[in-house]
Amino acid sequence: MAITEQTPLELTTGEDRTSSAGDPMGVFARPRANTGWRSWVNTVDHKKIGIMYGVASFFFFLVAGVEALMIRTQLAVPGSQLLSADLYNQVFTMHGVTMVFMVVMPLAAAFANYLLPLQIGARDVSFPRMNALSLWIWLSGAIFFNTSWFLGGGADGGWFNYAPNASVTFSPGFGIDFYAIGLIIMGIGSTVSAVNLTVTVLNMRAPGMTLMKMPVFTWMMFITQVLLVFALPVITVALLLLSFDRIFDAAFFDASKGGDPFLWQHLFWIFGHPEVYIMVLPAFGIVSEVIPVFSRKPIFGYPFMVGSGIAIGFMGWGVWAHHMFASGMGQMSILAFSLATLFIAVPTGVKVLNWLATMYGGRLRFNTAMLFSVALVGMFTIGGLSGVSHAFAPADTQQTDTYYIVAHFHYVLFGGALLGLFSGMYFWWPKVFGHFLGERLGKWHFWLTLIGFNLTFGPQHILGLQGMMRRTYTYFDDQGFSTWNLVSTIGSYIIAISVLVFMWNMGASYRKHRRERVDPGPDPWDARSLEWMVPSPTPEHNFDETPVVEEFDEFWHRKYGHDENGRLVRIAKTSDVAQTGQNANVHLPSPSYWPLVIAISMPLIGYGLIFNLWWAVPGAILLIAGCYGWVMEPSTDPAGGHHHDDHDPEAGPPDAAVAELAKGEDLETGMSNGTDDGGPESSTTEEAPVG
Repeated sequence: MAITEQTPLELTTGEDRTSSAGDPMGVFARPRANTGWRSWVNTVDHKKIGIMYGVASFFFFLVAGVEALMIRTQLAVPGSQLLSADLYNQVFTMHGVTMVFMVVMPLAAAFANYLLPLQIGARDVSFPRMNALSLWIWLSGAIFFNTSWFLGGGADGGWFNYAPNASVTFSPGFGIDFYAIGLIIMGIGSTVSAVNLTVTVLNMRAPGMTLMKMPVFTWMMFITQVLLVFALPVITVALLLLSFDRIFDAAFFDASKGGDPFLWQHLFWIFGHPEVYIMVLPAFGIVSEVIPVFSRKPIFGYPFMVGSGIAIGFMGWGVWAHHMFASGMGQMSILAFSLATLFIAVPTGVKVLNWLATMYGGRLRFNTAMLFSVALVGMFTIGGLSGVSHAFAPADTQQTDTYYIVAHFHYVLFGGALLGLFSGMYFWWPKVFGHFLGERLGKWHFWLTLIGFNLTFGPQHILGLQGMMRRTYTYFDDQGFSTWNLVSTIGSYIIAISVLVFMWNMGASYRKHRRERVDPGPDPWDARSLEWMVPSPTPEHNFDETPVVEEFDEFWHRKYGHDENGRLVRIAKTSDVAQTGQNANVHLPSPSYWPLVIAISMPLIGYGLIFNLWWAVPGAILLIAGCYGWVMEPSTDPAGGHHHDDHDPEAGPPDAAVAELAKGEDLETGMSNGTDDGGPESSTTEEAPVG
């Protein structure tokens, strides 16, 4: 056989080594799409993944909202027959599970994925393909869970799913099976994400950024990820035991066979109470970024804000049994958990006081983001005070299983978590999408949300104290519940209108941006942290050069200093300190479709476990093939645009501040002038940020 002499392959920086026409890698070759829907399916970019988390969780927010309207419409008048008792049980269960696991948690993950690398000065997360894997696994589990509506009905045991109500005897359909397996799948995705983000914060901070120079949002998200790492295995164990009980006729929770139904409550609430803080701590972090910016002051008592967040995360593990005071546990246990419930109110109160102290004496700007943050402070305080009342066992025994509890946890989770997440949307929207959300529609959204929220859940305190039980699908006119139930239902429809206003705002602001092309600039709010140093929307490579951090609120200190009289004055325009986003010589993680392949396999296995074990075989084969493809995937992607390489030994270290490319080419272009955002130039007497 004749051998043709070929010129040796010469590689320039970032040149593709796997995309030639004769590439033998075949199915293992890296994806080539840089635009269109394929680029989103294959992406490992933390920003796109964050956006997809946000879009998917907002879709499930609409689903849960429809379910909530069905609940409130059923209860608007006494004796309503809109829903049967069985269907009502399914609707309120699916609503609760969807809001917790498919709305609040992934919406917080959307902010974490997009913002954490930016706030710590990193190019991406530690494990980009694992980041994509976490998204697709969570989404596959969420879709799997909701397909139960079409395959026998939804889960009907409440989001807490107490045994023995969750047994085949009392719930013979497939809904609880979808609940257990769906949450296991979603939990795998959330655990992968939590490990990834934890490692990212610990290992990928910019030079000079010590832990005590991280933004409060980064701290709260970091604590949240640590909680997830330890809490999710607990609920996973409980769900596995439940699945064995239902599918393989085990008896972990069956008292007639020697099991213990009480075991489920302990396992669930050991996870469930840290889960409350998993949902609210991200919102606390958002508020701790928004309030200082629109108060024109640094966060008051930064070390105490961080310390109180750590204390909440730690103490949250010691209060789970206050959910179980009516279960017959011993008096000493009740005393211990009552005291723990009282103590955990202290670090939460510290945060409220620090937010108020930050606003005190500040130059407040009440735009929509600030309004939502201020509302969170008030609404969460109400929810917290009603929660403290449950530290007293006699009061808790009277209130448990009444609508007082429903009001309490909605003031905590809607008034705490969702209001904060909406604040974050208005605050970071220009950074993510390159245009503002409309302020006029935004304020309509805020006021309708606040009024509707209080009309919906405020009266439920009264209903609970009057004796209306939770999980009841109807009531009689002579019980005296009619008036406040009607008011609560009216409030729920006002909330629905507020969501429609928000959706209209998203569309209208986008259309306005398409017409006018107004650039918000990198720093439209005159903000404080590193994500505002890069252009809006954020370029694919994040930073032209990795910033070196010398102060807490580093970006603010680059813009402001002190004069000879100690007054705070502007020392640099935003255009002098912001980056242009023009650096094209940055190696980025390579795209991959194997995370999606692995994720698709899991619902297939789930369907097999529920309906026929043989159906799980294709899912298992796909899972093995996906893992094999992941391992065999080549290191680099096709050339073009920004270069991608997450494990090319010749690409050099990822830290652009200290790394050079293999041929000696500098990764950095240096800081260049951008477009001035029109920030204030005049001197001011505001306080200097806490270092």
